[in-house]
Amino acid sequence: MKVSDITGLFSTLEKANPEPKTELNYTSSYTLLVAVVLSAQATDIGVNKATGALFAVADTPEKMLTLGEETIIQHIKTIGLFRNKAKNVIALSKALIENHGGKVPDNLEALESLAGVGRKTANVVLNIAFGEPTIAVDTHIFRVSNRTGLARGKNPLTVGLKLEQVVPEKFRLHAHHWLILHGRYICKARKPNCWLCSVSDYCAFKDKTLPPG
Repeated sequence: MKVSDITGLFSTLEKANPEPKTELNYTSSYTLLVAVVLSAQATDIGVNKATGALFAVADTPEKMLTLGEETIIQHIKTIGLFRNKAKNVIALSKALIENHGGKVPDNLEALESLAGVGRKTANVVLNIAFGEPTIAVDTHIFRVSNRTGLARGKNPLTVGLKLEQVVPEKFRLHAHHWLILHGRYICKARKPNCWLCSVSDYCAFKDKTLPPG
């Protein structure tokens, strides 16, 4: 994708949504971290339904440990992989207390050392909680980047590294959310809503869809 097209794409997304936000509910960097860990292979809506009651009783690492793994499971059992995720929440909470004074660290290496936290989760937390201009490549960003020609790659790491190179600095802080939301609601996996797309003029996807009927 040409530099002018990249600029046009992000300028258009910015105009429509100047301050994009995550759709996960959270009240602190800790609850954000837990919510993002729980969101792996799950929808934000599903996670929010589970974490409402969970965070009401456990919004710190100390409270989460007191709650215990079995009670956490009861709160999150509607989410996929809930048993393993409950173990991770307990482990990361313990690590935060023992190694970080109960606080969520603000660097990639420390975050990635926590149970259930990979590069994507760490970058989401850095972006939302600490205002770092990181881009976390989830399935939506991976699809949109490849389909539009913004940053093509065979795996999320490759796409992420390319996005870091091509996304203009002034758009980098919010690029993550613009691309996720675009993929979630417009550039959908099975059949994109190209006729509703505000950035179709910049997109290299050849088989653009037409409105139904």
